Amino acid sequence: MKLLVLGGTVFLGRHVARAALERGHDVTLFHRGRHPSRVDDLPPDLRTRVDDIAGDRRGGLDGLAGRRWDAAIDTSGFFPGDVAASARALDGAVDHYTFVSSVSACASFEPIGITEDGPSLRLSDDERREGETLDRENPAHLERFGALYGALKVACEEEANRALPGRTLVVRPGLIVGPNDPTDRFTYWPDRVAAGGDVLVPGRPARNVQFIDVRDLAEWMIRLAEKRRSGMFHATGPASPLTMGDLLEVCRAESGSDARFVWRDDESLLAAGLMPWRDLPLWIPESDTSMRGFMSFDCGRAFAAGLRFRPLVDTVRDTRLWAATRPDEPRRAGITRERERELLAAAPNPRTAEAPSG
Repeated sequence: MKLLVLGGTVFLGRHVARAALERGHDVTLFHRGRHPSRVDDLPPDLRTRVDDIAGDRRGGLDGLAGRRWDAAIDTSGFFPGDVAASARALDGAVDHYTFVSSVSACASFEPIGITEDGPSLRLSDDERREGETLDRENPAHLERFGALYGALKVACEEEANRALPGRTLVVRPGLIVGPNDPTDRFTYWPDRVAAGGDVLVPGRPARNVQFIDVRDLAEWMIRLAEKRRSGMFHATGPASPLTMGDLLEVCRAESGSDARFVWRDDESLLAAGLMPWRDLPLWIPESDTSMRGFMSFDCGRAFAAGLRFRPLVDTVRDTRLWAATRPDEPRRAGITRERERELLAAAPNPRTAEAPSG
């Protein structure tokens, strides 16, 4: 199969390209000019089989003209105007188009077990016009982009389906984790637990968490493209319920550290000014009932379509080993060790459960 990967130079796109090459496909990477090509990071036997072309977010699609692929996987569509232009340009150039969306496209996160058939967010005309002016890499735009992110993804889905009806697969992943993750939204925990000592952990050990290894997602999407599957799938894991306590125990066992988990309740952490999800990744206060289902999506449709997961210990180990190779620079999520020590030294809320995980 000749595969075009839009956004193939960062995280998910890189893993899609690598998985496709390992399955014997020919790969073209199309990147929109924001990040340097990462083709050189591939092993030599794979690197020589990659065609690398550059474009520009605002309409620079000339590199796609006059070419043909069997399938395309778009990992970098965030704005409906961009997706509309890309999909239209590929109308006569591909037989199948996969658009990577997000579970954030769902209209409500309150229900447990949200399926693909639930309602999706919608942009007003004014919001759509505003969204097209945003730059998600401009710090001044990040808050507004975050507020519109889910609805923008829905509009992108619609544009893809409009341009390529019957040929479009929409995948809505949950939190994507693993090696090369630039967000630190999962990496914080394997890295921090491996360092040992007292580890501040939010909420209850038994609260549910969901995420998907980037490599499992990438390989599954390629298999769906091979089969020309269409429709929409939620894609997160694992297949069986996983608790925060379970995750931390795997992190501790994998690294062999002496980590001691100090559990603090949501109220005390919120009172200390911590921001859920960013300051302590995977943390959503259970008092926020509007987000009650965010870690409990129903992915039965994806499981039936062959989505499988590697052992959690492999994800933890590989993420930790990759993190050890990164430059010593501020991370994008998680608190500093100094801030953690301050919080651990503070008197806990009387209702704090400093319970063992598991």
